[in-house]
Parts: sequence; C-alpha cells; structure tokens
Amino acid sequence: MGECEKGFTCNYMLLKPEEVKFFDLIRILIYSDIAKRDFVDSSKAREETFRRRWLMFISIVVQKFLLFFAKPLACTGSGIEFLVNLLSSNRNLGVLFLNMIKGKLVKPDRQSATFISFIGNLDKGVKLDSSIKHGDARYFATLCMMASKAAYENRAYIETTVKDHWKMDYLGFYDYWNDYQDKATTQAFMLHDKGIDHDTIIVSFRGTEPFDADAWCSDFDLSWYEINGVGNIHGGFMKALGLQKQRGWPKEMNKLEDMRPEPLAYYAIREMLKDQLSKNDRAKYILTGHSLGGALAILFPTILILHEEKLLLERLEGIYTYGQPRVGDEQFGKFMEMKLKELNVRYFRLVYSNDMVPRLPYDDSDLMFKHFGTCIYYNRHYEAKVVPEQPNKNYFSPLNAIPMMINSFLELIRSFTIVYKMGPDYKEGWFLKVFRVIGLVMPGVSAHSTQDYVNATRLGSSDGFLPPQLGEIP
Repeated sequence: MGECEKGFTCNYMLLKPEEVKFFDLIRILIYSDIAKRDFVDSSKAREETFRRRWLMFISIVVQKFLLFFAKPLACTGSGIEFLVNLLSSNRNLGVLFLNMIKGKLVKPDRQSATFISFIGNLDKGVKLDSSIKHGDARYFATLCMMASKAAYENRAYIETTVKDHWKMDYLGFYDYWNDYQDKATTQAFMLHDKGIDHDTIIVSFRGTEPFDADAWCSDFDLSWYEINGVGNIHGGFMKALGLQKQRGWPKEMNKLEDMRPEPLAYYAIREMLKDQLSKNDRAKYILTGHSLGGALAILFPTILILHEEKLLLERLEGIYTYGQPRVGDEQFGKFMEMKLKELNVRYFRLVYSNDMVPRLPYDDSDLMFKHFGTCIYYNRHYEAKVVPEQPNKNYFSPLNAIPMMINSFLELIRSFTIVYKMGPDYKEGWFLKVFRVIGLVMPGVSAHSTQDYVNATRLGSSDGFLPPQLGEIP
C-alpha cells in the first residue's frame, strides 16, 4: 500500500479490528512488534511502547464491542427516540394513556418533519436568535451551530427548518458512502443564506449519533496516514470523508469503476459546491459541524489543498467547528495554519467547558494528536476566551475528576434556573436534565450536548470572532 498503489502515502498504520481474535489482543500487550500482526497493516516494522500498545488495545476492544453490539445499540436508540416522540406526539404521559384507552393513539412517523432525533430531543429549539443579525461577529457562529444541530435530523425536518423557520434556501440532504465500512455512514446538508450584504452557502456535516456504532468506530479508530509534506491524519475521519480503497485521494473519480450505492462525501460535495459557485460569482461558502462533523469540516479543505482546487479554496469564507476531536499531528496543524492564513480563511474551533470530545484523541508523546486554529473556550457561565488550547487538554485526568464533577453538578442546577435568568428561549426540557445527571458520573459527556454550544454562541462575547488587530497574532 505504498505510494505506487495508494497514490497519496508511503507511511501509514491501519488497525483492522474485524480480524482480531482473543489471543491477538493478548499479543498486543506482550509483543512490541505489532506491525507483524495480521490485524495491523503498516508501511514498515516498528517497535511500539507499551503505553501506545495499550491505547491500541483499548481502541480495538472498543471497536470490537461496538461492532458486536451494533444492532442492539441501534435498536435501543431507535426505541428511545420512538418513545420520546410518541410522548411528545400525544402531548404528555396523561394524554398518551388516555389516547391509548380511546384507541386514538398518535404514532410518530420517523420520516416526518416533526420526528426528532435523540440529539434533537436534548434541545428542541429551531428558531435562530433574532437579535443576532448579519454584521454581528457572532452571526455565522450562531447560524453554523444551529446548522450543526439540525444535521442530526431527518431530511424532512431539515428542509422544513431551513425553509420555514430560517427563511433560507434548502439545497439538499445527502447520505455518503464509507468504503471501509461498506455502507453509507456519513451525512451532510447544504443551505444558502442570501441577504443584501451577504451570499453564503453553508455545508453542515453530521456528528456522531449516540447509538451509531459505525460513527463511534470512526472516532475510536487510531489508524493514521501520513501525507508527504502535510503530516499524519486520523484514519477514521479520512475514511468517513471519502478515502477510497486502493486509490486513496485521486483528484478525479473513476466513474467507470464507481459502482457504490451512494457517492463519497468529499467528491460529491466538491462537485455540488463547484456547481453552485459557478452560477454565482458573489457567493462564498462555510464549512461546519459538531463532534465528528467538525473533524470532517476541517479535513475537507485539506483535501481541496492537496488537489489544488483553486476556485473552491478562493471562495471558502470560514470554518466553524463545535466540540471537534483532534484530527492530525503537529505537522498537520502547522501545515493547515499556514495554508489557511495564505487563503485568508479563519478557522474557529469552539469548546464548551469540560466537553470530553475535543480532548480526544490524546495530545501526548504516544498519540501525538494536536489541535490548531482559533480556539474559543466557554466556561459554565458561557463566558468566552480565546486560548491556545482548552484547559485540561487530555480528558482522563485524576486531578481534574472532582472539579469536573462539581462543575457538572452546578450545570445541573443551572438547568433549572437559566430560564428565570435568560428567558423562555433557554428553558431546558426533562430529557436534557436527565442527560445532565449522567454528567455527574461521567463529567464531560453531558457537556458535549448541542444545547450548551447553542447557548455559548448566543450568550458569549463576540470578541473572539472579530478580525485580529494590527500587530496581533491571529
């Protein structure tokens, strides 16, 4: 799988959890020469430290667990979503039982514009903040966060939200193929925000759904590819964006060989953007996403740079990500910062409080993943601060466990009081309150909710989004 075969890398390390057997797991911990194992595809033999082998062990075990329980996990999530929507469709528990007795039970339709996902039930708000107009430095940050939240919903819900609530043009919702999981696992939608003083297309990538084993496998996949002159990049995210088996990242698709049921995300979105931008010399576009969606949003322009897509790079206005995991190593971060600066494209990486996802994969000597870009960090009070790196940069820290639990408890208290302080638009439902209780045991889980990022972009200062002053480091 060297450069002659893949066309884009000579150095890589791929884990194949589906081929791992029990004794293979034991050998990972005992032997340092993991490249000799059948479940590891590596460009060269290498000796790995015990800690790195331990992290690979954890990665494979988690993926094996997810693959084994994929169907029960999906059924559980589907059941929870159906029950919560059943309850809301019949207004409340009392009316639900009354309708059952009368034989007038209202059953939710999963494909309808009123059916809401697990993520959506944590925050049912669909309206944009009317007080934040274009020209406010927070405008695109708030709009992109709402688009990132909407990306978790079904096609009808997104179309209705974009057209009826936001009064914008809906350009489509799409499922995209993953060559390595042999199914469509990636989703994104596009909208067009037109005004007197702006003309912007927004591409929003869906993040990791709580009960989607395939998406979680992409997150936990510690495989990596080194792109010459660019750096090492997370393999799971590359696969989700459209990395091709046996071909890597060719600039053009081989249409004669492409027999996939669904298109690959990068290539399909690239062509749609070219089509939209060729019709309108004034239009620009923004990339956004929450969680895994944020990783795809920053990786998309990386491949555009590799392919020297001049039109698309010149018309890229910005990148906004929320609760985004790390995507590559230090070399990758420096490469992207240099290229984005040359293109005059601003990349904002928003992190709320103790959210665990931006603190993964680890930034240490074993995994070497690094963040880059403008990090805007929000504390529990939604106070914003531009920082080089979020506090407690790696999630699992014994020293921070108790402070994080205390913070989660105060967030739970805030869940009951924020409506009195900020008004009815900030009222939190019972579903989110239950989710915040989980945060008392696993701090950082509930902090990943879209609700806190919506609140942060609306209530936080706009200073972090303003252009840097002369002489100031951007």
